[in-house]
Amino acid sequence: MKTTRLFRSGLIGFMGLIFSSVLWAHGGAAGTDTDQCKFELEKDHWIHYTAYQPKAYPAEEFCGNLPDIDTKTQLVFDYQDQRYRGMSVEFEVTKEPEGTRVFYEEPKKHKSGTVILDLPNGVPEIGKYLIHITLMQDNGERLDAHMGFKAGEGQPTSSGSLALYALVLFAALYIFYLSNANFKRKVDEMISKAKEV
Repeated sequence: MKTTRLFRSGLIGFMGLIFSSVLWAHGGAAGTDTDQCKFELEKDHWIHYTAYQPKAYPAEEFCGNLPDIDTKTQLVFDYQDQRYRGMSVEFEVTKEPEGTRVFYEEPKKHKSGTVILDLPNGVPEIGKYLIHITLMQDNGERLDAHMGFKAGEGQPTSSGSLALYALVLFAALYIFYLSNANFKRKVDEMISKAKEV
């Protein structure tokens, strides 16, 4: 009885941790030290980057790997430092290693601190790409940042996703265990046999 109560408490606590929005947040730690979707403009000043392919994967966010090519792709950049909002920003995406330009947006100011770039046809071929961002002040000062990504390798299934599926399956089995007397009896018999061994 005590073991069952301890097991239930542990399961509830574990599920609380798994479904905690804090743990599943993008960065996961103070600052941006674990966030892979960022450009460093200057020491401790960042632009955050997220990519979407809304037609193919409407509920997914991407960063370093875009699963498809030739599909609508949105690149979203956020910079919260107020001083960058007064600067003009130029964007370019190139196919690497050739350096062939596949997208370009002329310099302009984005006062909101969020920029959404639409690539209606995505990128043209499987491979490596580089995002170039240049922020320009009125006095001519330029800040350059670069971030690479791969495209066309398909949607990966992360180990975090597999763990979540396993947890949901385990939780469903546990609920079935609690609600079905015959299943509970069989499981309890198997557990007592295992304890005897």
